[in-house]
Amino acid sequence: MNVAATHPTEIAPEFCAGIQHFADSWPGFAENAATPAIAQGAKGISDAADPAAAYQTLLMADALRYLTLQVCGSKASGHPGGFASSAEAYAALVMLGHTNIVTEVGHHAPGFYSAMFLDTSLEEMGIRTVADMMARFREKHGLLGHLSGAIPGLLAPAGPLGQGQHFAMAGALLHPGTLFPVTIGDGGMGEPYVLNSMMHFNTAYPTVTNFLPTLIWNGYSQEHHSMCCLWSNDQMRAYWTGHGFEKVVLVDAKAFDDSNQSGAYVDSSQFGQAARLAFAGAVLRGADEAAKSALSGTRTVFIIKQLKGTGVHKLGAKSHNLYPPDTLDAEHMIEGLQRRALSPEAWAIVRENFVRAGGGPAVKTSVTEHVLQVASLPPLPINEFPVGDKQVPATTFGALVAFVGQHDPGFVVTNADGNEASAMANINVALKIRHPVTDDLYNQGPAGQVYEPLNEDACAGLAAGLALFGSRSLWLSYESFAINGWPIMQTVTQAMAELRRKTPALVCMFTAGALEQGRNGWTHQRPEIENYFAAQMRNGNVYPLFPCDANQIQAAYEWALGSYNKGIAIIASKSPLPVYTTIDQAREGIEKGAVTIYESATIGQTVVFAVTGDMALLPVFEAKDRLEALGLRVRIVSCANPRRLYRPTDVSWSTVSEPDNAFMDDDRFNALFDADALIAVSGGPGGPLEPILLRSRAPRRDMFVWQRGETTASPGEIMAFNGITADAMTERAARLLT
Repeated sequence: MNVAATHPTEIAPEFCAGIQHFADSWPGFAENAATPAIAQGAKGISDAADPAAAYQTLLMADALRYLTLQVCGSKASGHPGGFASSAEAYAALVMLGHTNIVTEVGHHAPGFYSAMFLDTSLEEMGIRTVADMMARFREKHGLLGHLSGAIPGLLAPAGPLGQGQHFAMAGALLHPGTLFPVTIGDGGMGEPYVLNSMMHFNTAYPTVTNFLPTLIWNGYSQEHHSMCCLWSNDQMRAYWTGHGFEKVVLVDAKAFDDSNQSGAYVDSSQFGQAARLAFAGAVLRGADEAAKSALSGTRTVFIIKQLKGTGVHKLGAKSHNLYPPDTLDAEHMIEGLQRRALSPEAWAIVRENFVRAGGGPAVKTSVTEHVLQVASLPPLPINEFPVGDKQVPATTFGALVAFVGQHDPGFVVTNADGNEASAMANINVALKIRHPVTDDLYNQGPAGQVYEPLNEDACAGLAAGLALFGSRSLWLSYESFAINGWPIMQTVTQAMAELRRKTPALVCMFTAGALEQGRNGWTHQRPEIENYFAAQMRNGNVYPLFPCDANQIQAAYEWALGSYNKGIAIIASKSPLPVYTTIDQAREGIEKGAVTIYESATIGQTVVFAVTGDMALLPVFEAKDRLEALGLRVRIVSCANPRRLYRPTDVSWSTVSEPDNAFMDDDRFNALFDADALIAVSGGPGGPLEPILLRSRAPRRDMFVWQRGETTASPGEIMAFNGITADAMTERAARLLT
């Protein structure tokens, strides 16, 4: 095809402003592209075997490649190669009307942005021309380098590998009858939990088949060959069938190669035009077959196999990323763009098909562009235990979780290591573990609401996906194992901070903390994750909660259920522990951040213990008795919601969706924490105590926190190993006041 000598901007659609290279129309344009293949008022093409539909699918694929490369080139930065090898598959899905597309591959971002530009969704953020898109690419308040669900029309974020399938499964569960394709790169196939998580979902929800893994099998990861690059097509099919997929539709570009390329992976853009159209037609028909299969109750995967970098500036892993020399005036970039250049008329047809696909621009039609209606809940059956009683916080929490599940059929609880082991068997009794085998002894059955893969990533992933897509969910874990699933929680809470709609808070509860797991040794004593939560408090929408007793854990969950666009991690014990608060005090501690749970009646030098957690209060109360015997005055403050204890200037609260600027004021803070000596105490690490130590005016301060794990016979022994004892606290307080 001939590249026009001049830029025919005077005849190009207005949105094309900024396109640097145009070309003549392809042969056959008048016969195959006189009108959009997606008819006015239709959501997709009517016939996947129509040659005109294949022709326009290929036009769309090349338009996506062109924009991806030029937009990345505008900053000599970004990732064009991976998406380039997916272009026919993405275009085919759009032409078929399936536009609720998510991805596991953050590096495909510029391609997804190009799609949102072409369907006009980006106009919502003021991006109307190609020049606008280039100016805003990889810039603040623009199109960030990896996908964000805050970008108009896009359903979910994409950054770390292995997360996208969770969003597709969550969408499928919440929206029967809607297809959720999820593009997956073979570079990410080295992450074993991608198919592992889908296999468990396939077993637990065998009738939920309306998500479509779409493997972009291009032979390369980001800097080398993919680990599955030597597999045959039959081996790849077997891999997917071995993970519960009943139908595998694979379209291999090699079968259409008329250019004698070597190797198993070929660049379809180097084919002759007839072969390119034949390949595009096969992809379109294959995607149609796979989509209909998935929507008809068959677990299906669609695979497109062609070389990474197809149709852009370089091939293989070398196409993955742009570097400073890859500017728009570099010869190899100009050549790559000219190979993909389209005529103004072609751009107009591509734009119209995009706008019509799926019933309208994604910003208007994607399921995540609207608040999902969830079941209304009656008031929680709060059980107020008398102060001084002994109750198990985890079990008390479980009773409320069971109540929520009984009143919200869409509510899903996820857990890897067993609710029963965490003193929350009451959840399983009420809601049942979701399992194909019915067995009352184990509280399991095929309609259960407790999702239990032995994989924290899969647990966190489904819970996070459901919350992001607008539903209630809860992830339960041992604190020591939670780190295996937390990265997707971090991703989703950041996404929630940017969303343009309300969605229920993402709630987790971590039991069996370090102090309860003595005989299991250090493998079960890893509370360091609390520092991860603590660091995220400054994000503006992350709240680790440390209820001090069974009353306050009820207040914590009540507060969490009424929250939106937040990430909330509740940390509590599974042992019988004293009740320190009334329900009113419990609610005050959660809402305000902290509450006094004990204060001496005597007058004298004052020691304040600022405590996060429940079991760590045991040695504190022992120390209180000893200090009072020495004539000192003691105040014990439960720091249940430390995010509330920061100053407003410490936290990015004003930058998030559903901003929350409820911070404890100075007068109240000082009334709680002013003392001659302040001792901060945690059964975990010191991070959550930062806001107290940051603001305290006490002239003498110290802390007792977790150091490391060891095998012990009791909580007292593991606390002693870490120096968290009444003796040590008494001695330290006396020394501070000397």
